[in-house]
Amino acid sequence: MASFSDRMIGAAKLDVHTYEEVEADTTAMGQSMGVVVLSSVAAGIGSGSGIVGLVVGSLAAMIGWFVWAYVTYLIGTKMLPEAQTEADVGQLLRTTGFSASPGLLRAFGVIPGIGLLAVGVANIWMLVSMVVAVRQALDYESTGRAIGVCLIGWLALVAITMVLGVVSIGALGV
Repeated sequence: MASFSDRMIGAAKLDVHTYEEVEADTTAMGQSMGVVVLSSVAAGIGSGSGIVGLVVGSLAAMIGWFVWAYVTYLIGTKMLPEAQTEADVGQLLRTTGFSASPGLLRAFGVIPGIGLLAVGVANIWMLVSMVVAVRQALDYESTGRAIGVCLIGWLALVAITMVLGVVSIGALGV
């Protein structure tokens, strides 16, 4: 069994064997959550908005990951499974948690001149990692299907976020 850091590096390298290992290791949920927390804190740091930005950015990133992963699980297993798809929500949460490994780069968002580039690269890298994680967790043969499921899940996350934003603004009377 690989160490926590080896798993993070393997996930960032898009190593399918790392994702398969994490998928099969039912004890890896804590590690997976650790990656999400580290990546979320990096997003909060990278926001450059002080302690409030750190806390709000970190919480928003963690909630966003969970919602995206869960919605992706539902879409991938209930709406768009392949014949061999067999997964539980834990498998998808573990693999997608590790797919957040490149998100540690988001901490560089505070560096003038390269911050936006670092965050952009990290976000694209995380998206690609998410596709690999979903493909492995849902036992897809088609990368295209994994891309579609991730895209639909992301669009659902955006819709949910927008609705919550509108409700929050309405509740605040803004």
